[in-house]
Amino acid sequence: MTEDIRWVKTHCSRMDHGGCALLVGVKDNKIVKIKGDPEGFLNKGYVCPKGLAAPDRLNHPDRLRHPLKRIGERGKGQWREVSWIEAIGEISENLDRIRREHGARSVVFGQGMPKGLELFALNRLATLFGSPNMFGMADVCHLPREISGRHTCGFYPVADLHHPGQLVVLWGSNITSTNEEGQVCTQLFEQIQNGADLMLVDPRKTELASKARLCLQLRPGSDAALALAFLNVIIREGLYDRDFVTDWTHGFDDLARQVEPYTPEKMADVTWVPADQIREGAKLYAKARPAAIQWGNAVEQNIHTFDIIRSLICLMAVCGNLDVPGGNIKANEPDILSYREFVRADQLPNKRSEMIHTHYGTIPMLMNVPPTLFRKAVLEGAPYPVKGAYMQCTNPLVTFADSPMTYEALNHLDFFVVSDIVMTPTAALADIVLPAATTFEFNDIGHYGLGHGVLVPRPKVIEPPEDCWPDLKILNELGRALTPKEHWFDDWEDLLEEVLKPMDITYREFVEKDCLKGPDRFMKYRKAGFKTPTGKVELALSRAEKLGVPPLPRFEGLPEAEDPDFPLVLTSCKSRYYLHSSYRWVKSLREKRPHPMTEIHPDTAAKYGIGDGDELVIETRHGSVTQVASLTDRIHPRVVNAAYGWWFTEGETGAGCDWQSANFNMLTSAKNIGKEFGTPNLKGLGCRIRRK
Repeated sequence: MTEDIRWVKTHCSRMDHGGCALLVGVKDNKIVKIKGDPEGFLNKGYVCPKGLAAPDRLNHPDRLRHPLKRIGERGKGQWREVSWIEAIGEISENLDRIRREHGARSVVFGQGMPKGLELFALNRLATLFGSPNMFGMADVCHLPREISGRHTCGFYPVADLHHPGQLVVLWGSNITSTNEEGQVCTQLFEQIQNGADLMLVDPRKTELASKARLCLQLRPGSDAALALAFLNVIIREGLYDRDFVTDWTHGFDDLARQVEPYTPEKMADVTWVPADQIREGAKLYAKARPAAIQWGNAVEQNIHTFDIIRSLICLMAVCGNLDVPGGNIKANEPDILSYREFVRADQLPNKRSEMIHTHYGTIPMLMNVPPTLFRKAVLEGAPYPVKGAYMQCTNPLVTFADSPMTYEALNHLDFFVVSDIVMTPTAALADIVLPAATTFEFNDIGHYGLGHGVLVPRPKVIEPPEDCWPDLKILNELGRALTPKEHWFDDWEDLLEEVLKPMDITYREFVEKDCLKGPDRFMKYRKAGFKTPTGKVELALSRAEKLGVPPLPRFEGLPEAEDPDFPLVLTSCKSRYYLHSSYRWVKSLREKRPHPMTEIHPDTAAKYGIGDGDELVIETRHGSVTQVASLTDRIHPRVVNAAYGWWFTEGETGAGCDWQSANFNMLTSAKNIGKEFGTPNLKGLGCRIRRK
């Protein structure tokens, strides 16, 4: 009976970045219905397929339900169930042993993309343990945009889709599928309904192409060339915001000279975008006031990411679209505890100089260890030995570039722990595997630290299985065992209260408010300038020599040199049905996308004798995988768009499953990485295909 259903308001998480307000129907400690909450600040009733399928994880037969200790060789699947007391003791004993023998920095702590307060609690644990080293996917997700922004204009310029604008540019962003970091597609649809134009910059004509005024199908990895060509047109034709440029930018004349060679005609050959379309796109952006660039992870996924992002921020600046409503803004946070205070950064004052990547000359402010340099430290002992790791919400064997390198590094560790909800390929190699509680099973805070000025509550809806602990609880117990107890709590939920203490509200009161948003304040630079050494947007970086970076954005070439043996260009994108490597084991999602699908153009498929639904082999210089062909004219004829994040629970191998045959990162390499962020090439790889 419907009257027996109890409805709970919460927010989605761990199926994407989260933030969508949900109405969850509960009966007998089971979720029986999910609806989008029409009052949700970010989603206004929208909910994606992943969100609707979220409850299917909770009672899945493959779910981990007890702590496990490895008793056989790594990857052989031999485990013994242990109590939480024994698991915490085993972890503490081994991590402390490594700390005594090699120093605290020889233990690395890591997390993948699903982010709640546990990310910052993990950072707190690392700091209090004494380790400066936290790894994540930050080198290819979020931090290059944030840090490049802080060096260029003093803040991370996010697209403001909450206020009306004349144009939204989706540059490597497909938010109807991924809804990244607070940018839920309903906000974009409202912009379009209110008259805003839409421009797409993407190798694929996504489903929004029908709503777009202009679609620029660029070659993967040529983003900087296109952005610099835009700047060439805008500056040459005098379409820039003269007042803003004169009063609030540093190095405009240098930038103008820098972009002179990047004419649309020259860059058309590089980008595959016709010169007349480059001009049209540049003028469309320059004449729209305000215009917002909603940029996706694609701009961060090759070795030239710093130049790509700098070029785009310069574009925002010269057109006067920085820190204005409807443009790209600094989102102001509500009055909550700062991240620095929460993670107890004061307890590790030498962190910057001690991090692994500092020794490789990466850009200042990068506070997460790039995965390539983490693995290099494990395998080579440079700049110092790394012997242990604690990981949560992450599956690096599939998600890190160069999966064979990851496999070797994981097996090289003396001891490592994984907290997750199922036995992933990475967990199958661990020494201890912990069964985590997941969405709807514990109280949490969402969007803390994501730079979008919004905080949402994720109150518990149902009880987790008895032995499944929230990561926050696990970290609190490990903190009490491994670090001074005064920095932790008798009740782990006090971690939530700590974040809210500056606002003088409790977590319960936060739940009742349903959302905390920082105040809207625009054009703050008019009073205080920009938080850069010059007080202006630094089109030319004043501290370039000190930072060890070029002062002006440039296009140094494609991510990989062209090779006739690999004539096609490989890229990838996330699926609307999965979160990176997660949830292929959820039946309702797997039925919607049962196979790893590679998009190729029908003309390209015909040339290679490949039919729709055929198995095909993709080869790069680094490896080969097998996926299933999906023919579409939405993809550029010279581009191959492979599926990312695939592993098969149904394929038994030594590591517990088949993580190799369709895994995109068998095709990538970590040998060549960008200097600023340690970023490998995930886009713009030379490849070839054949029917299997």
